This record gives sequence, C-alpha cells and structure tokens, in this order.
Amino acid sequence: MFTRLREDIGCILERDPAARSRFEVLTCYPGLHALYVHRWANWFWRHGQHWLGRWLSHWGRFLTGIEIHPGARIGRRVFIDHGMGVVIGETAEIGDGCTIYQGVTLGGTSLKGGKRHPTLGKNVVIGAGAQVLGPFTVGDGARIGSNAVVVRAVPPGATAVGIPARIIQDDAEKLREAQAAKLGFSAYAVTQSNDDPLSIALHRLIEHAAHHDEKIERIMAALDGLGVHLRPDTAAQHIDSKKLNELVD
Repeated sequence: MFTRLREDIGCILERDPAARSRFEVLTCYPGLHALYVHRWANWFWRHGQHWLGRWLSHWGRFLTGIEIHPGARIGRRVFIDHGMGVVIGETAEIGDGCTIYQGVTLGGTSLKGGKRHPTLGKNVVIGAGAQVLGPFTVGDGARIGSNAVVVRAVPPGATAVGIPARIIQDDAEKLREAQAAKLGFSAYAVTQSNDDPLSIALHRLIEHAAHHDEKIERIMAALDGLGVHLRPDTAAQHIDSKKLNELVD
C-alpha cells in the first residue's frame, strides 16, 4: 500500500510543476484522494458488495468532485489533475501512466449491458473537457485534445482533436518530418499553433482563394492595358481573407 502511495505521489510531482512537496500532494490533491476512495469501492464491488461500493463512490464524488464508478478499472500512476467534473463509467479501463484533466467524461453511448465505456492504453493524456464516449480503445501514448468529442478508436501515438474528433497520426519514419511541415503541425504536438486540423484546412483554402483573387485582378489589369475590357461580374464579391480567417478562428 505504501509503495503504491509513494508511486502515486511521485507521478504527480513529476507531472505537475505546481506540486511543491509530498505532504502537499498527499493532503491537497483531490485526484489522489478520489483514486484511493475508488480502490476501496472497487474492492467491495469485485467482492459482490455492490451497494457498499456505490456508497463509497458517492462519498468520493461528494468530497472530491470526481465521479468514478466502483466497477471501473484503473491502473498504476494515473494522475487526475484538478479533477472537478471528471466522470468515469462502470466498464471504463484506464492503463498505467495516464493523465486526465478536469471535466473529462469516459462515458457510454448504449443502454445495453456489457462493455459500454472506453479503454485507455498506457500513458494516454486527455485534455480538459474532453468527452470519450463508447466501448473502443484509445491506444498507448495517444492524446485527446481539450473539449474534443471522441466516438471512435484512437490509434497508439495519435492525437484526436475537434468535434467530432479527427485523428492526427504520424506517418512512417522516413516521411514524418516532411508531412508534419506540409500539414503545419509537429509530429510531437497537436499543431504548431495547437489548432484544430479542420481550422487549419479552412485557413489554407481561404489563403489559396485570396491568392487566386489577386492573380485574377492582375490579369484583368493587364488586359485593360492591352485594350481588352472585360465586363466585371457584379455578382462576384472580393474575398476579404482577413475577415474570413477571423471567422474561422
């Protein structure tokens, strides 16, 4: 028990620069408290004492703001940072070394019995407010962006962002850096500006359209200089790329 406690405190000190001492972590971190209440609740649940498990889980939520069903399976060195509003469903499974931020839901989308909640591999990071819904697997080392809504499996090492979440996954080693530069995001982060890939694509399309608009204006001016006067299309509007980019943001 004390070995696990030292391990849990150590992982928090490693991942949270605001943690100043072991005593502070032990006494002031609701994510740690919620996990230890859950371990007792899970023990009762696995031994057939379902009401007692649920009762302990209820008190854990009251004390910490973190709701973990006693049937959920949670590995070692899991860090729930801040934690308020985190909900972890009955059949959810969380692998070793995962980090979960406030407002995250590991929920189900089916009213039927059996496996209804997601399985997280090892060292998964889930950003604040993300909703991971369904009985699929989030692979080892994957990352879920803040406020993403994930409804399908995420491959190991990939990143999921957006609503519904889109998957960003590294290509083969020989193409990794070239592809990252082409798409505008680092192989080791969500994007260069931590932006949604759909937003990036829209920005690229706007810039492309604005570039063509400028070229057409230059062509029209050159034709005017040669005495060829084309009647302007009054229905067409000039693309204001600055305003469009602001709308996309």
